[in-house]
Amino acid sequence: PFVPVNCGAIPTELMESEFFGHKKGSFSGAYSDKPGLFQAAQGGTLFLDEIADLPLGMQVKLLRAINEKQVRVVGASKEVPIDVRILSATHRDLAELVKQNQFRQDLFYRINVIELYIPPLRERTEDIPDLVAKILKDISLNATDNTQPPRISESALTTLKEYAFPGNVRELENILERAITLYE
Repeated sequence: PFVPVNCGAIPTELMESEFFGHKKGSFSGAYSDKPGLFQAAQGGTLFLDEIADLPLGMQVKLLRAINEKQVRVVGASKEVPIDVRILSATHRDLAELVKQNQFRQDLFYRINVIELYIPPLRERTEDIPDLVAKILKDISLNATDNTQPPRISESALTTLKEYAFPGNVRELENILERAITLYE
């Protein structure tokens, strides 16, 4: 399995339960046993998007789970073995966050086995035509009327190539979705 999780979208007070699961009755609102993200990714990959958004306390627990290859379900007395590959991503400079004591150095070295730097879209404008084609195709696949993928003019493509895209690829997706929604 491939289990993606946006680390910045999980409320701090629920992180441990979300990552490691919980037993029924372990806290108010725990009405049944719930497996965590690590258990859901068992034998596969857990993708930690925006890992820099994890609070320091959760970073300690994540490091322990990665190092020990086991997790303790909230409310359980024993640890459960896990076999999970960890992929992580962030738009922030983790090495700089380590220097500022905002990200744990030991976790940084544990997850930074292979680093892939993907330049921002403004530095790789040659990718824009292919990204536009894929995004438009995906949008048309999600449409209920099964229409052909929309196309954009060369002048529109040139305008997109000249734009700085502070929001990166997500901003490009947003621009195209908005244009299609407003197009008559």
